[in-house]
Amino acid sequence: MSVLDDKIAALEAALTRVAASAPRTALASSLGPEDQVLTDVIARLGLAIEVFTLNTGRLHAETLALLQTTQVRYGFRFTVYEPAPSSVLHYVKSYGENAFYDSVELRKACCNIRKVEPLRRALNGRAAWVTGQRREQNVTRSALALEEHDATFGMKKLNPLCDWTGSEVAAYLKRYALPVNALHARGYPSIGCEPCTRAIKDGEDERAGRWWWENAQNKECGLHVQSK
Repeated sequence: MSVLDDKIAALEAALTRVAASAPRTALASSLGPEDQVLTDVIARLGLAIEVFTLNTGRLHAETLALLQTTQVRYGFRFTVYEPAPSSVLHYVKSYGENAFYDSVELRKACCNIRKVEPLRRALNGRAAWVTGQRREQNVTRSALALEEHDATFGMKKLNPLCDWTGSEVAAYLKRYALPVNALHARGYPSIGCEPCTRAIKDGEDERAGRWWWENAQNKECGLHVQSK
């Protein structure tokens, strides 16, 4: 067996184990390459793991198109969580629609409204959630564990792709001919909200295009706070 075969087998075992041991486990999918891999394994094995996504209201058209394509491929609908309209309106009226460019605090406030609060609703009552995080994505994820306790949401978090490389993810996508975001071919390896994402330059890490006006230590939105 190849290294990729071994990692696929380990991934399948990890997801099967968490599905059996933690009722109402869910995959939080951003529709990135890693989440497409995880969705494929869940669908192929028929695992009792719900797949949900967050529609922040500012996603690229390409991301929304991929959501539809993925749902058609697997024959099930993702559960979609959206921000509270009143919170979005208050933020825009108070600070401006694009105030997140002005400070880290205002950017994180926007992320909290559009991502963290909807995620909190999505995870309510669950025992565990699955993410597509990998160690090599960014300095903020270099010590990522396979399994950790998420203190923010008070539950088990499983990161079954933590030791996968980008090349291994790409190889899986190719092997199973999985649909991916059209923006990846235009230099966007990591894709979030449209105004907060740009293509990366040669030599930059794959999350360099996220909130590019901030330093690398700030490049998380609050969904993933690493355990100490």
